[in-house]
Amino acid sequence: MALRDKDYGTPASAATRLVNLEIDGFRVSAPEGTSVMRAAAGIGIEIPKLCATDSLDPFGSCRLCVVQIEGARGYPASCTTPVSEGMKVCTQNDKLAQIRRGVMELYISDHPLDCLTCSANGNCELQDMAGAVGLREVRYGYDGSNHLKAPKDESNPYFAFEPSKCIVCSRCVRACEEVQGTFALTLDGRGFDSKVSPGQMEKFMDSECVSCGACVQACPTATLMEKSVVERGQPEHAVITTCAYCGVGCSFRAEMKGSEVVRMVPNKDGHANHGHSCVKGRFAFGYATHPDRITKPMIRSSIHEPWREVSWEEAISHAASEFRRIQSKYGRYSVGGITSSRCRLWSEAYVW
Repeated sequence: MALRDKDYGTPASAATRLVNLEIDGFRVSAPEGTSVMRAAAGIGIEIPKLCATDSLDPFGSCRLCVVQIEGARGYPASCTTPVSEGMKVCTQNDKLAQIRRGVMELYISDHPLDCLTCSANGNCELQDMAGAVGLREVRYGYDGSNHLKAPKDESNPYFAFEPSKCIVCSRCVRACEEVQGTFALTLDGRGFDSKVSPGQMEKFMDSECVSCGACVQACPTATLMEKSVVERGQPEHAVITTCAYCGVGCSFRAEMKGSEVVRMVPNKDGHANHGHSCVKGRFAFGYATHPDRITKPMIRSSIHEPWREVSWEEAISHAASEFRRIQSKYGRYSVGGITSSRCRLWSEAYVW
């Protein structure tokens, strides 16, 4: 399975009325309220973006997704522009390409050029967008003011915060607000002095952060990165699985290198969690490969006997026969089950 799901840029509209428009000469029908960006993505036209993601409300700050609309003034952001009947949109021409390269050049002029050693290398949206807009050189040097020496915050045990790589897209701030509802992050300062800040505190661990990982998942660069990825490198493939901590049944993408879990990312198509998680499911996955974890069925006839490995058929047959034996002796309500998604024993019968 691919590591990255398709991102439509903005959330889907719940409207039932369809609007007809034209994008790059293609006729498109989209629900009323759909953004131009999402309508384009629906037919395979990927408009460059950085601040936009379909798990958050549109924000329109990066200005990379500008388009040209017939009869409209200027170059509106496609993420915050809703479709309208008869609209004609151009997503790519020389002028738009020039604007996007200029915007991207400004981002890169205040960003470390350490892609080869960056923990996000190979899975970085900033890197991808620089390639998508055709940026090949940056005319501005590092002699002026910049943020390249901003101190790194590694106080959180699960992820690191490297502000020198922040592009102030506010995706982390919005994720903390819209997804988690903790409001632990904010944008501090104005203009060039704007920066992501953990509230009134200097470090993440001193703030109201609950380590849910929503900010890390939303970050398009290596500004917020799981320490497991920093240590082990980028994962190679993903497997859909279910969190084993509680009975909610949150769906996750286990991103792996071979058989080693590198990180757990909430599955945005999960019906129980809709792309979000708690700190346990997101970061405490060490038990998955712990040497004490039981991976084969085991049975015993008495608590005084040692456990022995058996086949699934024998284990199920043993449990069924014990249920029948106890019920025949003590009645049908004499059998109860005690288990857990992380229970050390997969099945054991008790007489109540």
